[in-house]
Amino acid sequence: MRTQEQYLEKLKGMRHNIYLDGECIGRDDPRIIKASSAIRMTFSLVENPDFKDLITATSHITGKTINRFTHIHQSVEDLLKKQELTRKICGLCGGCVQRCMGIDMMNALSSVVKDVDEKYGTPYYERFLKFLEYFQENDLVCAGSQTDTKGDRAARPSEQWDPDQYLHVVERRLDGVVVRGCKVHNTMAPYADELIALPTRVMGEDEKDYAIAFAIPADTEGVYLIGREAFSQKREPNLDAPITSAGDIESMTVFDDVFVPNERIFLNGEVDFAGKLALRFALYHRHSYTGCKPGIGDVIMGTTALLADYQNINKQSHIKEKLAEMISVAELTYAAGIASAVKSSKASSGTQVPNVIFANVGRRHAGHNIYHEFNSLCDVAGGLPATVPMTKEYNHPKVGKFVQKYVTRRKGISSEDCYRAFLLANDLLCGEYSSVIFQVAGVHGGGSPIMEDIAILGSYDLKEKVDIAKHLAGIEVHED
Repeated sequence: MRTQEQYLEKLKGMRHNIYLDGECIGRDDPRIIKASSAIRMTFSLVENPDFKDLITATSHITGKTINRFTHIHQSVEDLLKKQELTRKICGLCGGCVQRCMGIDMMNALSSVVKDVDEKYGTPYYERFLKFLEYFQENDLVCAGSQTDTKGDRAARPSEQWDPDQYLHVVERRLDGVVVRGCKVHNTMAPYADELIALPTRVMGEDEKDYAIAFAIPADTEGVYLIGREAFSQKREPNLDAPITSAGDIESMTVFDDVFVPNERIFLNGEVDFAGKLALRFALYHRHSYTGCKPGIGDVIMGTTALLADYQNINKQSHIKEKLAEMISVAELTYAAGIASAVKSSKASSGTQVPNVIFANVGRRHAGHNIYHEFNSLCDVAGGLPATVPMTKEYNHPKVGKFVQKYVTRRKGISSEDCYRAFLLANDLLCGEYSSVIFQVAGVHGGGSPIMEDIAILGSYDLKEKVDIAKHLAGIEVHED
């Protein structure tokens, strides 16, 4: 297993292909290092005795101890540990763990590509196992590249006026393929070792060139990572806090005639498995959300409760009602994830696959309530998170005493503690990191809400419930 120092050293040696704030930068840029704080935590926590049982696992292919973020789930316990680990890390870093995208994609590949081989006699699973061993041995960080730009939303991939709106094969060679297109919403791609590209949807028989899945180094020639940063507000050193180290860089990932060698290709034209692979990743990622969304909920509700206490309103009935509602959202989402693990099944490869219904119900519940949670925090915090003077004014020799005096609330709580609590609310309600990761990703991460509805309705036995109603109404039940 790697250390965070080794991770950063590897990034430093990669080709410069990240575009941020109008310049092409290397992975040793301070903004890249700052954004990688949650990823680095997944390395540093290995030595933490409180996390060691959660963050390490035993490889099913080598028997070695590995980082859980490189592990292929083999049991119910693996899924439960991944969920618990995700929630705990969210509480430590104050945001998205970020490393879950890659391992969710690896588990999707593990659980699907063997089925492709069994139907078509392809060599994908053998290739995948070789890549998996390399992935685990080097403790790699992978970014997920799934969502295509999609162009004309009324047109299928093969019907687009611009065929590049979906990633596709433009040339086939004996030793591999050349691909062109773009994947968007790629969290942490600029500080990943590898990119994993999967289809984004079901493909038709005339869309073989779009049914492509592969893994390549993130600095491969022809790959352009066009970034957008999101960080917490800068503070004066004496008022720094763990939340200020949180950050993220999202990527529009362009594949401009990129060569992918055969040994890195895991699906290539088998259109009947494109949708299955897309949905399987979404399933694993939505199960991950049943850990991270309660983790984010812990942050929001904790801040709400803290400010209620500091303002001496924590015993009022409407405040208690808000907190009870926030607890219910977090714990019901987490419980759905537990149920998804307990009711999971085995793929032909032996990979443990979460239950579709419970994972999607949990993710749907979290997504539908995310803005309600922020609304509760906003109600309790009042307007000060949006207007509070920043840390240079708090420290100012002339006006600092006024800021300190007028941010103080309940007697017995220091002005600094009150100020820090309102700054945290500022980060959560007004900061760009929150608006990108907490709010928009809270709705759309892992697939937009309509896709959760489709997954639930497509897997749920609604007829059984109709038959119950017919029985109780005295209507004859017919077997189809």
